Amino acid sequence: MPIPDYQSLMLPLLELLEDGKEHRLRDVVSVLEQQFGLTEEERKALLPSGQQPIFHNRVGWARTYLKNAGLLEAPRRGWMRITRRGLEVLKQKPESIDVNFLMQFEEFRAFRSSRNRASSEFDERDIEGATPEELLASAYDMHKRSILSELLELVRKASPEFFERLVVELLVKMGYGGSYKEAAQAVGRSGDEGVDGVIKEDRLGLDVIYLQAKRWEGPIGRPELQKFAGALQGLRARKGVFITTSSFTRDAIDYADRLEIKIVLIDGQRLAELMFEYGVGVSPVSTYGVKKVDHDFFLEE
Repeated sequence: MPIPDYQSLMLPLLELLEDGKEHRLRDVVSVLEQQFGLTEEERKALLPSGQQPIFHNRVGWARTYLKNAGLLEAPRRGWMRITRRGLEVLKQKPESIDVNFLMQFEEFRAFRSSRNRASSEFDERDIEGATPEELLASAYDMHKRSILSELLELVRKASPEFFERLVVELLVKMGYGGSYKEAAQAVGRSGDEGVDGVIKEDRLGLDVIYLQAKRWEGPIGRPELQKFAGALQGLRARKGVFITTSSFTRDAIDYADRLEIKIVLIDGQRLAELMFEYGVGVSPVSTYGVKKVDHDFFLEE
């Protein structure tokens, strides 16, 4: 039989997790390979990039979709566990689970219609009318949003010490803080109330930037911004960056916009985007060069 697509794997994958225990992704892949009766050749068949088996990749996408619908969760890297919602879905004894089925959940609809997508995402029924370039752009955008979601989830579960190291590495990758050693010594050592660190704005240290980093679950409100702004004014500082794993309230954002000093707000979503852009916590798997025919090359005089 042909290798099943990722939608065909959603229900079998969720059923494997029905016991409520944590399961390793590679163990789940192995069980599903047997369940679908894949041949050795089908198990070893690779993606065009040659980096990953096709079946393993499709199980991974089934997991991603179910996770974004709130039917399973990732308690730690490479592991998964069914959620209460997932158990409730199985009690309904659905004949199958696919994208249309998952659209009933608000979290999944938000995942599918992310405001930050760079290109439109096609419904499966629209694939026939889309150009190859549009399909590539849509697939890349969907993949990126999945990575951003996983990055933010991992950052929120990380320890405060790890979060501090992450902030240092990101800022250095972005060109701030001088060397990693210099930035690491500057962040988390300030001791000033409302300030977590001081880094160089450039490698020469012509100016400095004060930092506040909070690994919070709830939104950051105006009072926290006022404390930070007060600390900056007490230090006669002109620039600050407030980083959080959660979000900022509208009142906090409006307050920061009205200040004479410059405070840049980086919420969890923006943090994940910057990590993706500057290669922090992610690594390239494959690169596809999109080319077109150079008709000028074939012009004959």
